[in-house]
Amino acid sequence: MTQLLAGVTWRRIGITFVINTVVVAIVKWAFQADNTFPDLLISGQVVGFSIMFAVSAAGNLTLRWLPKPAAQLLAVVLASLGGTVLVILVKGRDLFATFAEWEGISRFSTTATLGVIFGGLFTVFLIFRERDSREKAKALKLEAERSTLARRVAEAQLALMQAQIEPHFLFNTLANVRYLVENEPKDALRMLDHLIDYLKAALPQMRETGSTLGKEIEFVRAYLNIQQIRMGERLRFGFSVPDELRSRSFPPAMAITLVENAIRHGLEPSCDCVDVTVSAATDNGQLRFTVADTGAGMKAETGRGIGLINLRTRLGEMFGDRGKLLIEDNTPSGVRATIEIPDPGEAH
Repeated sequence: MTQLLAGVTWRRIGITFVINTVVVAIVKWAFQADNTFPDLLISGQVVGFSIMFAVSAAGNLTLRWLPKPAAQLLAVVLASLGGTVLVILVKGRDLFATFAEWEGISRFSTTATLGVIFGGLFTVFLIFRERDSREKAKALKLEAERSTLARRVAEAQLALMQAQIEPHFLFNTLANVRYLVENEPKDALRMLDHLIDYLKAALPQMRETGSTLGKEIEFVRAYLNIQQIRMGERLRFGFSVPDELRSRSFPPAMAITLVENAIRHGLEPSCDCVDVTVSAATDNGQLRFTVADTGAGMKAETGRGIGLINLRTRLGEMFGDRGKLLIEDNTPSGVRATIEIPDPGEAH
């Protein structure tokens, strides 16, 4: 019995009571019934709840020879007849005397017919709503399975990564994907797409000693897209890089270091929304790549992290005095970090 009535909650009982009351009011108004409203209400509640319990039980049955929707509609008919009989008994009337006269048969037929009509309409509505819910659940399941498959592909790619691609970021991203797969499959797919873009940009760096500003911008864009899904409205970002500069040679993994620094030291310690702007320009034979944020601002350790120290060392080894890393206050808040290298476009 408990299994048959699974799904019958207090909320559903309350909704059924309200629906029964509304139906009784409609019948009283539309048919100008001689019965008093309380008398009709008793009949409506008894028949209505009989239908509700019967439809719930039919929905929990598994019959090979009868589809569930057909079983539920059949339950409406049987419950309407049975509920109408129950009304006669509840009101203390003689069941045999009721069927012995035409007026009693007419009353019985009217009550049962109204139960079939209104109960059938609501049951059809529930059947279609349940079918729609099943289709949505099925679609979400397929989407979640696709997300899981994509996550496994990403994890396989992760196994190929070397130490220069920050493992902390990648593990955090995969952990976020796993959470989103269970809670927000669409966001999980978006994050996986951006992670794949990130890996596509990062993996060639392990085999190549050079890159272009355009490639580094796409690397940075994929990273920021991932962070934006994690941070939500706290992170806003934009790019101001002229198309003619995208083909310029640029050292790999330097641009991403500045952006990671802006997220770690500018956004994460801040309670406010933070704007990150990535820009590039040429000036006096120098190519300037700048990452400006409106985050937490300068601190004593700003510019002293291992990543920035290594970046300064690489710049010095590659470009001598013409390779620079400048860290300064941004206006009105935050930090502005700029890499300067000789403009390879003018060098040719």
